[in-house]
Amino acid sequence: QVRLVESGGGLVQAGGSLRLSCAASGIRFSMNAMGWYRQAAGKQRELVAGITSGSGTNYADSVKGRFTISRDNAKNTVYLQMNSLKPEDSATYYCRALENNYWGQGTQVTVSS
Repeated sequence: QVRLVESGGGLVQAGGSLRLSCAASGIRFSMNAMGWYRQAAGKQRELVAGITSGSGTNYADSVKGRFTISRDNAKNTVYLQMNSLKPEDSATYYCRALENNYWGQGTQVTVSS
């Protein structure tokens, strides 16, 4: 059974930081490219950051220099460190395993101004 479980969301003031985690099971984690996506109310889901099986990374322009994606294959976990948060970063954040297009249930991030 495949599970992707996100955690670490919450309410934070603008300028603050959060670290999201996505624990995976039931997949070949080390072989999977992984991604963090977000969806704000009334908007389409968008890619925030991705990391390949070889730990190459890519970021949306809106988060470059503020967010960092990383992975720990020993723990089957992918992380998203979010710094200098802005109110426009408020959204539900989802983890995705790209090989078979599996998604987690999401974790809510709210940034107050």
